[in-house]
Amino acid sequence: MVDFFKSKFSVALTLVVFTLLIGIFGFRFIADYSWVDAVYMTVITITTVGYGEVMPLTPEAKIFTIILILCSVVIVGYAITVITEYIISRNSYDSLKLKRVQKQINKLTDHIIVCGYGRNGKQAVEKLRAYNKDFVVIEQDEEIIERFENASTLFIKGNANEDEILVAAGVGKAHTLITALPDDADNLFVVLSARQLNKELQIISRAEFETSQSKLKLAGANNVIMPNRIGGDHMASLVVHPDLIEFLDNLSVVGEEDSINVEEIAFDIVCPDGKEVTVKEIDLRNKTGCTIIGYKTATDKYIVNPSAELLLEKGSKLILIGRPEQIRTLHEVFDF
Repeated sequence: MVDFFKSKFSVALTLVVFTLLIGIFGFRFIADYSWVDAVYMTVITITTVGYGEVMPLTPEAKIFTIILILCSVVIVGYAITVITEYIISRNSYDSLKLKRVQKQINKLTDHIIVCGYGRNGKQAVEKLRAYNKDFVVIEQDEEIIERFENASTLFIKGNANEDEILVAAGVGKAHTLITALPDDADNLFVVLSARQLNKELQIISRAEFETSQSKLKLAGANNVIMPNRIGGDHMASLVVHPDLIEFLDNLSVVGEEDSINVEEIAFDIVCPDGKEVTVKEIDLRNKTGCTIIGYKTATDKYIVNPSAELLLEKGSKLILIGRPEQIRTLHEVFDF
């Protein structure tokens, strides 16, 4: 709709400019006015101000003036109508779009809020989309929003430091907040605000400097990620253990359905009746072909390669590895 009005606006502007040029050249060569007088006469004629001629007009100039007045009244009237319509439609369109987005956000629960749509924010959104997770993006730059906005991405324009913006993004009902802003101070303020608004919120923050890690944790972040440090560690690991790192790189955690090799599954899914059982008793290997490589306790402790006699606790999670078809079987067996 807005593009349609933009095209009409361009046509109206072109017609006005064309009329001005015709008037200037007409008064210059038909009425024999100077260039300044020709511009002056054209402007007062088109705008119907009616100050009077600079000098008496010849019969030919009078006929030209009559035609110019009639044409300019229609063209200028059309231009004013289009400009007014465009301004009103633009405001109405933006208002309707904001209401539609806010209505969709209000329906979300247990969704993820991503603050900042830079390089890290985009990567986070791509992974969330691959897993069909509901998410909302908070971004300040209107140009970025217009470039990447689509039906599957809900954007809120504003500063994530402000409480009202976080509330509009549904922070009270959200499951996780990812703050990927480029400045550590901004991330710190976001973490403080989000933690105040939702005590149970899982908060993951980006950090540029090591000195910011402890501050972000103290402010309420559950996890602090340093992309630069991860990149450096990864490159060094490729030197020390190249084959191992290459193998781990080939393990797909998220992506297309036929490429995932690692998955996590909660206790409630494995034991829907709530009864605590051992790794051996759930027999995941025979049921799905997947192998349990890790166990996260209810108190957030990790156990690598848990034994068959390990008792699964309520609130715990299992981490499994398998071929894509085995991961699909896991989803089919436990319906998640």
